[in-house]
Amino acid sequence: MATITKIKSIEHLTHDVLRVVLNKPEGLTYIPGQAADIALNKPDWNEKKNCFTFTSLPEDDHVEFTIKTYPEHHGMTNELLSAQPGDEVIIYDSFGDIYFNGPGVFIAGGAGVTPFIAILKNLQKQNKLEGNKLIFANKGKADIILEDYFDAILDKDFINVLSNENLDGYEHGYISPEIIKKYSEENLKYYYLCGPPPMMEAVEGHLASLGIAEDFIVKESF
Repeated sequence: MATITKIKSIEHLTHDVLRVVLNKPEGLTYIPGQAADIALNKPDWNEKKNCFTFTSLPEDDHVEFTIKTYPEHHGMTNELLSAQPGDEVIIYDSFGDIYFNGPGVFIAGGAGVTPFIAILKNLQKQNKLEGNKLIFANKGKADIILEDYFDAILDKDFINVLSNENLDGYEHGYISPEIIKKYSEENLKYYYLCGPPPMMEAVEGHLASLGIAEDFIVKESF
């Protein structure tokens, strides 16, 4: 089912990431961590669906997406760079396989953090955030989405890994078995994983080498 709604506000969170807030369509439901296809309701674009993860909560009075832009692709995210409040968007039904199953380590690469934004927001709201950790891989500090927010809610349980910069207080390089082991704890059974396919493949290999059973790895499958 598709519904037409309007952009309420649009702003930059980082140099290449937008927060897009829409009016909430009646009857829209989703679970924190899920996504939906959306399209721009204008000529040449209304059939071009793109999948984005909800970063608002189901009970919010609006719908929010946190979207990384790729101007060089000349696609929908590039169009969003010039979008304005009042522009129409087509939103389709929600779907997705990332749900909160229990306390764990969230491992994200770049825009792969978006399902975890909603899940961690929801845990914070329920006072169930304590103990969960976020390991977030990016090229540089300027690429970190919502760094101040995650710092505020997770404190020492927010671990940044930067591949292109070596800064105090940040891990340097790529997510490795050593980094995962360093921040794992016995009571954190689940590993939540989302990021670019090569990164996900590498981390799944790391988790296997650490003896983590597939039953405890939660990842997106689309």
